[in-house]
Amino acid sequence: MIAPSKNNTSAGRRGLAWSASALMLAVLAACGGDDDDRVTLDPNRRPFPLVETSVAQFHAAMRQGQVSCRDVVQGYLSRIAAYDKAKSDAFPSSPELRSVILANPNALAEADALDKRFFEQGRTNGALHCVPVIVKDNVDTGDMPTTAGSLALAANQPPDDAFIVRNIRAQGAIIIAKANLDEFAFGFGGASALGGRVANAYITANSPGGSSSGTGTAVAANLAMVGIGTDTGGSVRVPSAVEGLIGIRPTLRLVSQDGIVPLAHSQDTAGPMCRNVPDCALLLDGMVGYDASPFSGQRSAKAYDAPLVANAASYAQMTQLPRSFTSELKADGLKGARIGVVRSMFPTPTAANQAFLDTLEAALTKMKEAGAVVEDVEITDKNIVIGAASAPIAGNPGNFVSLSSYEFSADLTAYLSSWASTADNHWRSTADVALALANFPSEASVLRSFNSYLANGNALSDTSSAAYRTWQRNLKPRDEFVIPRVTAALDNVDFASGTRKGTAYDVLVYPVLQGFNGTSVNSGSNNRLSPFSGFPAMAFPAGFAKATAAATVAEPVAFEMLGRPFAEGTLIRIGYAWETLAKPRVAPPTAPEL
Repeated sequence: MIAPSKNNTSAGRRGLAWSASALMLAVLAACGGDDDDRVTLDPNRRPFPLVETSVAQFHAAMRQGQVSCRDVVQGYLSRIAAYDKAKSDAFPSSPELRSVILANPNALAEADALDKRFFEQGRTNGALHCVPVIVKDNVDTGDMPTTAGSLALAANQPPDDAFIVRNIRAQGAIIIAKANLDEFAFGFGGASALGGRVANAYITANSPGGSSSGTGTAVAANLAMVGIGTDTGGSVRVPSAVEGLIGIRPTLRLVSQDGIVPLAHSQDTAGPMCRNVPDCALLLDGMVGYDASPFSGQRSAKAYDAPLVANAASYAQMTQLPRSFTSELKADGLKGARIGVVRSMFPTPTAANQAFLDTLEAALTKMKEAGAVVEDVEITDKNIVIGAASAPIAGNPGNFVSLSSYEFSADLTAYLSSWASTADNHWRSTADVALALANFPSEASVLRSFNSYLANGNALSDTSSAAYRTWQRNLKPRDEFVIPRVTAALDNVDFASGTRKGTAYDVLVYPVLQGFNGTSVNSGSNNRLSPFSGFPAMAFPAGFAKATAAATVAEPVAFEMLGRPFAEGTLIRIGYAWETLAKPRVAPPTAPEL
């Protein structure tokens, strides 16, 4: 990454922000500051296709004068109107995807400003120049409310952007819309009181995954060029899996948590969701960087109580980021790559999931043929590691679980109280929101979870309570149990003896889900490996297959790839090589070109 530079934003509740985005896209070289670099927009240009369009394709067309920023932004807004909303006389065949809570009312004005800079001055704002990004509506935008999908937070207007939004806007991105989600990011169902139930872009009756359901469906259906989700226990990777996307859950502490409605600060992170790996590499470049905010979550170690890194130099030393993740886009990245396949994380074969498993096996065979070393590997005590069996913690045995139901209450109060309510009159505590929810419609499951999480949070002050004991088990004891066992699997070392069994692996691979998608997602427990360890993971399509002989639409079948801490570059290198080789993604049938 380039050397960090201070943003021209006030310290406020956020502290000082530092950008680590790389200004490296070829568009910058083509469009510097000289008059000779100015591009003339073709007045006779044809409509620019948006289905499956990449950032690179868009920027290339823009450099040739074949498309403007306004063209692209208006195109995505038109697609949202056609495919996301209720059927109307104008759009009688809308699939009603319900992936968007609010389209940005200023998007076209922002596009015009970028066009003026580009076509009149020959300049861009950065590597994300005019890239329309849909952002999950639990990520703060200073010009649009951040609702978490709840009617109780419908008027919740943060005073400024989240760190990651500020960063990508500085690189030229346009927030095209705020995405629907599971209300308060609870679960994988994809429904909120404010936005309704998100439909799956491939089979609308199927689950969209969650909780970043709106981001997943919108990006899959080409209602935005790229998207941002958040992941506490699978919420980037599960919707990416069922929508045929690349979804990256970064290493904990890499991406600032500042300005994100929290679920559990010990596990939360934002991550990119894209139709292809290069777009995710560019977007991740724009999201990372040191943040001096006390809400950054950029701890100096994985431990929940570790102090925050002190400065940009310490962040750089900890993360060892490349200048740009795009440097890892190598078509031959599978050659020599060492991939450990965690067979015990695959579902038991049945007639119903045979095509699912066949798709995974065919992908592994192709990886071998491309020069990868693909070997089976086991994680010692795997069922305990992913919370499927009781952990033998001295004096406090029990299953490892997500910290969301224990940290949510205090974390949400900290978020809501981080700015004054004089302007927007927003609720200032979790208890206030709980009272408000009694007067607003929400699904019964949301109310149960919210009140349960509030009760658990209140119980943490009682050291004899079951909630306190569970919370404690999932802090230091969980780290001490999980991290060494996952590291041993990656290192190809026998955990008990420490004896090396062979050459270390670059990544571990296993399915995201336990079978085909349906009206509810078959998530299993594999999604816990990354948040419990803090290691980065990428969901990516292995291929597409029909769930039944009678099915008319093939569904995505996805792998998850887990790497070492701050080795996102390795995930990107292998993921890009696989994508280049297999070209597995297929556009959904619900939202064709307009």
